Amino acid sequence: MKIFAWLLLSIAITVTTQAQEPFVTSYGHLDNALYNISSGRKVTVTFLGGSITNMEGWRGKVCEYLSAAWPGTAFRYINAGIPSLGSLPHAFRFKQDVADKGPTDLLFLEAAVNDRVNGTNEITQRRAMEGIIRHAFRANPKVNIVLMAFADEDKMADYHAGKIPVEVQVHEDLAKKYHLPFINLAKEVTTRIDAGEFNWKDDFKDLHPSPFGQNIYFNAIKRLLESEFSRPVPKRPVAFKLPAPADPLNYEKGNYADIHRATAQNGFTVAESWEPTDHVPTREGFVKVPMLVSGKAHATVAFAFTGRTVGVSVLSGPDAGVITYRIDNGPVQTKNIRTQWSKSLYLPWYLVLGDDLAPGKHILTIETGDAAEVTRIVHFLVCE
Repeated sequence: MKIFAWLLLSIAITVTTQAQEPFVTSYGHLDNALYNISSGRKVTVTFLGGSITNMEGWRGKVCEYLSAAWPGTAFRYINAGIPSLGSLPHAFRFKQDVADKGPTDLLFLEAAVNDRVNGTNEITQRRAMEGIIRHAFRANPKVNIVLMAFADEDKMADYHAGKIPVEVQVHEDLAKKYHLPFINLAKEVTTRIDAGEFNWKDDFKDLHPSPFGQNIYFNAIKRLLESEFSRPVPKRPVAFKLPAPADPLNYEKGNYADIHRATAQNGFTVAESWEPTDHVPTREGFVKVPMLVSGKAHATVAFAFTGRTVGVSVLSGPDAGVITYRIDNGPVQTKNIRTQWSKSLYLPWYLVLGDDLAPGKHILTIETGDAAEVTRIVHFLVCE
């Protein structure tokens, strides 16, 4: 009887594993990470994403799993998750928040939820995600990267309508091109809810998953790691040779530019360590840092740069409003920097103001609106 029960349990585990495997796809392998971990070397694991990465949950479980499975390896874990940020911010903050911290050996990358929530268009997503991947390989050609697409109700609705969510498609297309493992949590969660295993409202609860949902994310990642790390240990790590980009205008060389480089300031001043006085919440990394600030109508600032893409990272709070801008002698354009969350949060908001520019030098000029709304520029964004 015990043998029969054991057989039933084995079959159930096998069926469950097989049912879930389509959600974890190895378009490439983690052989370099396996080599470094098995050799007992110092290994840096970086988690780059938004609030679902930053919060306690799957990330901490992955760290615990790796440290317990390889106690002889000196792991260094970097939490580069910042709530609300998607692929566009990641592309321009990669140097500061990841590359400048030293070589990363294993990078977990996610942006699908915030790209949908923030309304990032597909072209920008593709340029940003490809830029992150290429920047990571330029920083360390031997890095291994895992792409992940997390779940939200919009993606579930897309699957129910017979469509692949745009953000998921972008992640998977780039995983295929650059031979990276891809974990489609959006599809797994949708499929398992549809099968009646659990539900969104009571079990998963939110796009910021409950502990139950965090376990689902961790278990999918663990399946990938167990599969990849059961492969033969390679004799040496191999550098990845970057192919020609899918989009030559990707943000591979995206970076922050110092606000102190701004010129022709009329009504803008630099607050060297800005923080709010109204007790409205902020995001880590976007408080007690330098900002270019103006609360005056028709204040102007100019920024000279060299590159094909330019933008700004602003802090969009309750007093945010509208700016106008022009590049060189081009047309004057308007951008509303206030968001749906601005009433209750000083939100880091990333805006591309010029893309596909002619190579070479340019000047970006920004002017505040009529009303005494406050504009806070944290970074200029530049990609050569």
